[in-house]
Amino acid sequence: MVIAAVALGVLIGVGVGLGLGLSGSGGGHAGPGKLAPLSTLGHLEPAPPPGPPGFEGPPLESGPNLAAAGSPAPGASVAGIQCQSGEQTLFHIHARLTIFVRGLSEKVPYGVGIADPQVTQTARGPAVGAGACFSWLHTHAADGIIHIESPVQRTFTLGNFFAVWGQPLSRTQVGPAKGKVTALVDRKVWLGDPRDIPLKAHAQIQLEVGTPLVAPARISNWYGL
Repeated sequence: MVIAAVALGVLIGVGVGLGLGLSGSGGGHAGPGKLAPLSTLGHLEPAPPPGPPGFEGPPLESGPNLAAAGSPAPGASVAGIQCQSGEQTLFHIHARLTIFVRGLSEKVPYGVGIADPQVTQTARGPAVGAGACFSWLHTHAADGIIHIESPVQRTFTLGNFFAVWGQPLSRTQVGPAKGKVTALVDRKVWLGDPRDIPLKAHAQIQLEVGTPLVAPARISNWYGL
């Protein structure tokens, strides 16, 4: 990956970050029987306004990092997901994760799943363009975008991403934040274990720890991702 080439792509309005191709089509819908209407949650606080556009196009998240970025070591694997010297693009899609802890936004950091991430400062914020290895699930910017770039086509889950990150995820904990976890997928309530949420193309996933609950934060433009 050559970060200068990517920056040029952003500047000309292509919006394709870090050498990414177009993702496959699909709305990111979870399996039947695991979703409930958003109305079942009752009152929701409004989602905060979107932040400024990040390096990849989608808005950057506000608030502190939920936890520091983490990654397996070069050549190692977690949950059957390897950290390899280069990015794999046979299967190449993107999902977005937003996190709120007691009603306040906390970021998914850049560099998750990238060992020894090399950060470049750009006009649209920091981005990771290189590292010792890239896991099949990783983040390049603090915009919540999870890159699923794998040499095999399979269904990856949110639990896989947290395993790569090195953070716990359950019905009562998201990273270091503990409390009742409410999970939203594409503006619906996920009723199962949050670790089982599938990372499908353009899925918009929100995890909330405790209350108040916040309405789903959404993006409508994926900028070619």
